[in-house]
Amino acid sequence: MRSLHIERHRADRIGWLRAAVLGANDGLVSVASLVVGVAAGGAEPATVLLAGMAGLAAGAMSMAAGEYVSVRSQADTEHADLERERRELIEDPAHELDELTEIYVSRGLDEPLARQVAERFTAVDALGAHARDELGITDTLRARPAQAALASALAFALGALLPVLAAVLAPTARAGIVIVVTTLAALLLLGATAAWAGGAAPLRGALRVTFWGAIAMALTAGVGRLFDIVA
Repeated sequence: MRSLHIERHRADRIGWLRAAVLGANDGLVSVASLVVGVAAGGAEPATVLLAGMAGLAAGAMSMAAGEYVSVRSQADTEHADLERERRELIEDPAHELDELTEIYVSRGLDEPLARQVAERFTAVDALGAHARDELGITDTLRARPAQAALASALAFALGALLPVLAAVLAPTARAGIVIVVTTLAALLLLGATAAWAGGAAPLRGALRVTFWGAIAMALTAGVGRLFDIVA
């Protein structure tokens, strides 16, 4: 007797992984850039900490709200398409069966077999068949607004916490350097982990994320120097 082979695919992670990686990366880069810029402007440690915590709170809420609204719009579109398919299945089932048959023919089945498959799927779950094969809506890739919002907010807060802690624990004279080094190291790890989880090359993912993080911090440090509050 053959044992059941269960395959696990990376597509199952797309919903939460995208939101979590985006949130953590944004938290690291934006808050690190913020505190580096403030520190470069000669602000006191308490001011740097205040800026970092304010950026953490504001950014986490902004990420949650933005992600929820965006994915909610996708979910609303999916719902509207499914309702339309549901009506069409009631009003003109013969046309919908022909439509499903044509889809399977276009994917390589001959017409009699495609018709047989379409009839079978229609008998079992007509709406599910049209959702999957006509609209491309599946349980794995279906929009989940609350999950995306929560993942983004938590990931942003965790990512932002690292540069804030670095700013608090680092010597005042070297706060900027410590924050930059800590953030770049974290970005390397985050980029590599995200790439590995998604099945891509870890080194390439790490370098890509770190490059843009370094650019962001360099720009904000330059702004901080330009508006040095001590000078």
